[in-house]
Formats: sequence, structure tokens, C-alpha cells
Amino acid sequence: MAGHNKWSKIKRLKGALDAKRGKVFSRLAKEITVATKLGGSDPGANVRLRSAILSARTQNMPNDNIDRAIKRGSGESGETTLEEVMYEGYASDGVALLIEAATDNRNRTAADVRLIFSKHDGHLGGAGSVAYLFQRKGEITVPEEAANADHLLEIVLEAGADDLASEAEHPHIITTAPDHLATVAEALRAASLPITSQKLIFVPQTLVTIQQEGTASKILRLHDALEDNEDVLNVYSNFDLPNGVLERLSETNHS
Repeated sequence: MAGHNKWSKIKRLKGALDAKRGKVFSRLAKEITVATKLGGSDPGANVRLRSAILSARTQNMPNDNIDRAIKRGSGESGETTLEEVMYEGYASDGVALLIEAATDNRNRTAADVRLIFSKHDGHLGGAGSVAYLFQRKGEITVPEEAANADHLLEIVLEAGADDLASEAEHPHIITTAPDHLATVAEALRAASLPITSQKLIFVPQTLVTIQQEGTASKILRLHDALEDNEDVLNVYSNFDLPNGVLERLSETNHS
């Protein structure tokens, strides 16, 4: 999963983390609402909802916000409910983008996403155009200082995890099959290990290496513009930046 760990570096470089942008509660609430709508309001029987609630709690989201999001998803609140929508498209150099959104107006969101692609030299594709390039996974992050990598690996593999990516001064990233996410997270909590993030993600199966800084910057701007849209929950991509390009972009970003 070295490529997956590299993507974490890219996300830090482009400054697109939800917490930094102040959108974490809004996106977590939408995920809880969608999970409730699709699988019911009982976290014990709805793995996706359980994971969404745990993610919200790790970000110190107030219980009132969580309850309100569940009621919206179940229809109890009387608010217009949200529906989950997936968009697929391409950026420069054939880089694939998979976009998860939650919206109360499909036409508006589709038009917004299409416009963002066109403004950044990308194009929106049809259903199935890039989804086959990604695999659904569970992802858990644990602070680097919280555990020795070997000890952590032993715990998570015993609980059914697929892999662990560890690197000095960066969080441990644990990947699981979707249906093992909650079990692995529970094993970590039983071992008194802190979890900073727990969620379902899409992981690219192959990576497109971008050698040109200009192309990389263009792709990152498209990525950021999509994430800035209020209906977008997550954006996944299959591009990779060599360390040299990553370092030069980082220097430019901080100059």
C-alpha cells in the first residue's frame, strides 16, 4: 500500500484535508444521513452508519449534530433527505477521478460537477467509466507515536486487517475489507489505541505517474475545486507524484 501512503502525502501538500477547511462536521453529517437512509438508523445493524458515527466522534462532533443527521436520513426530521450520487471523470493525462456526493438536487450537483471539470481541462464520464479502477476499502488511522508498527501490525492482522502502512512522523494507515472495518477498529480500542479516523474509502488499483509539475498542479487544482463543492463528500484519484515532483511542489506551495 505504498502508493496509498504517498497519496496521504499529496493530500497534505495540497491542503485539502476537511479539518483544515472547516468542513468536517458538514461532511460527516451528510455521510451519517446517507448511511441512515441506505441502511437504517440502527448502528448495530448498519456497519456504514456505525463507522460514520465513530468517525464523527473521533472529530468531537456534538451528539446533537449526529442525532439530527440520523433523523434527517430516517425521515423523522421532515427535512428534504439527501441521496448519494457518484460521479466519474478524467483529469489531465488520463488520471481517473471518482467523486462521492450527497445532494438534495441531483440536477444542480451534476451541473456543478460538470462545470468544475470543464474549467480545469477535465471531463465528466459516464457511469462505470472509471469506477472499475478503484476498490472499496476500510481505512483507519492511528497516531504514529501511539504504537510500535510491529505491535500494531500484529493486532490488526489478528483482527482481520489487510495491510498496515507506517512511516516516521506520519499516522499509521490500516486498510481493511469493508466488512472488517468495525471489527479492526474495535480491536484497536480494546488495546487502548487511539483512532484518529475510521471510514470507508476507494483505493486505486493502478496509479498514473505524473512527471510534469504543471500537469500535477492542474490536477491538484481540479481536485481542490471538486472538494470545495458543498455537495461533494470525497474525491478519489489514481495519480501518483514522484518524490522529486512532490518536493518541488511543496517548496512552491510554501514559498
